[in-house]
Amino acid sequence: MFREFFAGVRILGRGFGMWRTHTKLLALGLIPAVIAFVLLAGALIPFALALGPLTEWITPFADGWVSPWQELLRFSLGAVILIAALALAGAVFTALTLTIGDPFYQRIWRGIERSLGGPEPTGDTGLLTTIGEGIRLIVLGILVALLTIVIGFVPVVGGVLASVIGVILSGRLVARELTGRAFDARGLTTLSRSELLRSGRARVIGFGVATQLCFLVPLGAIVTMPAAVAGSTILARSLTERAAPPSQAVEPPPASHA
Repeated sequence: MFREFFAGVRILGRGFGMWRTHTKLLALGLIPAVIAFVLLAGALIPFALALGPLTEWITPFADGWVSPWQELLRFSLGAVILIAALALAGAVFTALTLTIGDPFYQRIWRGIERSLGGPEPTGDTGLLTTIGEGIRLIVLGILVALLTIVIGFVPVVGGVLASVIGVILSGRLVARELTGRAFDARGLTTLSRSELLRSGRARVIGFGVATQLCFLVPLGAIVTMPAAVAGSTILARSLTERAAPPSQAVEPPPASHA
């Protein structure tokens, strides 16, 4: 399991490596990533600045508590809410970026497919499908954020558990969304796609967690997004090839005897 997890992390590393070999191609993905980042930052920064008043409004019962218990409660609550917001932000950023930059990212994953060799998938993903998948990702991201908040209230270990589970669940959602184009181009149904993702669950989570953590680095999401699209193409191909039945070996012709 750990080997597969780190295999997923290395796949994202291969995606970053594409910046060196396919610089112009991946650079196409910077524009929609910047737009989505600015829009998301415009919502997250005011939200983070309002955390103090928000936690005070949620916990009026603590107004009469003596120091440091009042500050500790409100700081812990604020930290849990911020963790949940960041988990949701990763899903929203991915959905928004892929929707805005659909033509750019179509070119990126197809270019990566060609560079990997072998038959290139000829299917396509329509804009309506992309929008629908984005809405689905945001809804699931909201559920993950709510679950993260609930877990955060577990005594003593809640904050740590919320952070770990939030990154894992949101990372898996991001990985599923990023691999969507490569899977759709292969004509896979939703059921087949889910089966492939389950068959490589640890690899998918490793890729998604690494991507999500890179998103949390200041300005890291902008550079990571094109690399994540490239890496997700490699991930989708690796899962598909591993699930494919082995080809029949062709026996060599019998040797001729003089």
